[in-house]
Amino acid sequence: MTDILIIEDNAELAEVIGDFLQVEGYSAVIAGSGEEGLAYLAEHPVKLLLLDIMLPEQDGFTVCRLVREKFNLPILIMSARHGDDNKIIGLELGADDYMEKPFSANLLTAKVKAHLRRSYDMNDNKQLLADGDLTVNRAAMQVIKDGRPLMLTVKEYELLVLLMSNKGKALRKDWLFQQVWGADSFSEPSTLTVHINKLRDKIEHTPKEPKRIITVWGVGYKYEGL
Repeated sequence: MTDILIIEDNAELAEVIGDFLQVEGYSAVIAGSGEEGLAYLAEHPVKLLLLDIMLPEQDGFTVCRLVREKFNLPILIMSARHGDDNKIIGLELGADDYMEKPFSANLLTAKVKAHLRRSYDMNDNKQLLADGDLTVNRAAMQVIKDGRPLMLTVKEYELLVLLMSNKGKALRKDWLFQQVWGADSFSEPSTLTVHINKLRDKIEHTPKEPKRIITVWGVGYKYEGL
């Protein structure tokens, strides 16, 4: 999962911000327009969005509204537009914060850390993922089905957590493979299918007619749940 998506049409500034965030330990992806950013969000889970306002074609306020309608993630607006009116508009459209350019690297880091921590606390309370008779305790790295612990391999566990954390969202096969095995893995991409089938054998009531892990033809898989 990408930590931060930066939607900023000033390529030089976006690169500086991205490089700084990576030094701080965050993964960052840059989109040069609202359309590009929305397309990325449609296919890739993101933890936090840094959003410029003065974008080509589709301005940041419009992008903010569209993102808030579909995604639950912190949105930090960064804009050269100063004044309370712009801040109010951004916040009313669903932004979580508004930073006036220019801002310091230290301020950016502090805000990113605070919003990610707050979002983590709200969305991952008790580190539990639950679906009917299936429960994943991420703190203990334990999976319970029908009140009994399931024996999963590390890769099966990582796949299950990734799918359940993005319930209802179609995830591409290549993205899932990269997240679990890594871009430099010597494993064949077909191993993903093998692990999905093993997971189904363990968590589905009828593995050949899965209700939880659904194949999305031409894309990959999604966790539908019971």
